[in-house]
Amino acid sequence: MTLHPTIANVTDRIRERSRERRAAYLARIEAAAGRGPHRATLSCGNLAHGFAACSASDKSALRDGVAPNLGIVNAYNDMLSAHQPLERFPFLLKNAARSVGATAQVAGGVPAMCDGVTQGRSGMELSLFSREVIALSTAVALSHDMFDAALYLGVCDKIVPGLLIGALSFGHLPAIFVPAGPMTSGLPNDEKSRVRQRYAEGKATREELLEAEAQSYHGPGTCTFYGTANSNQMLMELMGLHLPGASFVNPDTVLRDALTAQAAKRAAAITALGDDYRPVGRIIDERAIVNGVVGLHATGGSTNHLLHLIAIAAAAGIDLRLEDFDDLSSVVPLLARVYPNGSADVNHFHAAGGLGFLIAELLDAGLLHGDVETIAGHGLARYRVEARVNDEREIEYVPAAGRSGDPSVLRPVADPFRADGGLRVLRGPLGTAAIKVSAVPEDRFVIEAPCRVFTEQQDVKKAFERGELDRDVVVVVRFQGPRANGMPELHQLTPTLSVLQKRGHRVALVTDGRMSGASGQVPAAIHVSPEAAAGGAIARLRDGDVVRVDARAGTLDVLVPDAEWKARETAVIDRSASHVGMGRELFEVFRNTAATAEAGGGIFMGGV
Repeated sequence: MTLHPTIANVTDRIRERSRERRAAYLARIEAAAGRGPHRATLSCGNLAHGFAACSASDKSALRDGVAPNLGIVNAYNDMLSAHQPLERFPFLLKNAARSVGATAQVAGGVPAMCDGVTQGRSGMELSLFSREVIALSTAVALSHDMFDAALYLGVCDKIVPGLLIGALSFGHLPAIFVPAGPMTSGLPNDEKSRVRQRYAEGKATREELLEAEAQSYHGPGTCTFYGTANSNQMLMELMGLHLPGASFVNPDTVLRDALTAQAAKRAAAITALGDDYRPVGRIIDERAIVNGVVGLHATGGSTNHLLHLIAIAAAAGIDLRLEDFDDLSSVVPLLARVYPNGSADVNHFHAAGGLGFLIAELLDAGLLHGDVETIAGHGLARYRVEARVNDEREIEYVPAAGRSGDPSVLRPVADPFRADGGLRVLRGPLGTAAIKVSAVPEDRFVIEAPCRVFTEQQDVKKAFERGELDRDVVVVVRFQGPRANGMPELHQLTPTLSVLQKRGHRVALVTDGRMSGASGQVPAAIHVSPEAAAGGAIARLRDGDVVRVDARAGTLDVLVPDAEWKARETAVIDRSASHVGMGRELFEVFRNTAATAEAGGGIFMGGV
């Protein structure tokens, strides 16, 4: 199938503007690769330190230096359901490596925090910056120069992007991402949402809410809604860093374990020691980045990836911008309805055909670059399959189903849920923002109403409880960007704003903070840039100003006379109280140097 002209044009545009940065990046990883297996250059003392604790057989292999040695970078902890299954993975990976004559060592660990635990808490202000810490930790883990390839064990929000940014700094090494899979389905999402809204209205008790949440988040594995964690898994498959079919297989199953073992075997096969060398810095090119953006639009994925994909691209010397997301969204149809953009969860999505079906549909429609390199081999067509396990517990692949198993969850390109990806970039006097409208009713695409300005999401809830928001209103929550307080997610706003909308009011949110993929049916202009703490225009707003959020025209306006608007002072608040406690004082250098949300919100964005 001929590549869609918009996909081709956007890719060419990215390639051209990235030419110098990408060339410098490739030269750097080429120089690193050219020195051969690095542990062979270590002194005897250095190398002895590197294998001192190994088994006798592994020690012998490492002394000889002719077999691949795989580094395992692990985000395991047993507090988080998504990462708890990773406890067993190093054992599985090491045994699998030995079975093909290779060795594997746990190179290091990286932190893994959960936005679901820290929502509305001080710890959430470390969340976005934890991505940078994970990237740094990955670099430390690989800095021993002992490895020919790396296996990355991580799942959730900032963990996978941080691991990939770190992996790209060692772009001469092959990289395979090894997912843990989603937990089995629990309380239906519609029921969970209903209880949350009843609690927001004071109609459900805390005990009822806790029971609903516990029935929803009930066991090992990734949360089953389609937020950033599951969007991560989709991206790794669309970008060719997972084994085909690996993303959404439940933990602690025969198939999951077989896929985990196969990842080690495949990593051993694609090092520079063999004849199928596949370094991650070559796999992640402009085409792979565009494929990731297309997958994000086609599945209604998390808006956090407006930050993460830009940062990932930069780490590979690629200049990805918001207008690229916007242009690609205009031609990529929405093929999936997974909560919060529907009632189904990722297990239903996977059962309906999952990524194998989706990739096949997008390839056949010319909406993906098929001629890419992946860890599985040349061509994304290798991913239009379903993974199964045979009686010998070996992976077998069968062609993806030719039709969706549930059209209420997953549809073909010829019959999409929407003709576009539902993402818009908004621009106007208030700055640049993003809005995800894949779940927003058509009659709410344009909201014009007086605004009410807040600096804390908790104050929105208090105003709601006092009845002050029971009207048409644009809720503005500012001083929530990277430089203000680390850009926390503001999910506590969702039930409150949803209640107001269900009451018939015309409601929108405008914020320089994050909302992930969970803003649902309420129009939310998020990631406003420049942020208030950097003197952005959002800091000029006053209660009662009429704000217009227009997802159709792509504008974010304030209807205040120009002379009055230009004469206004920019509000300044003292955020020092939120810069200490819960470890926040350690992140001052991150807040002071963070890029804008439009540029990925990170502290190292140069890529080279």
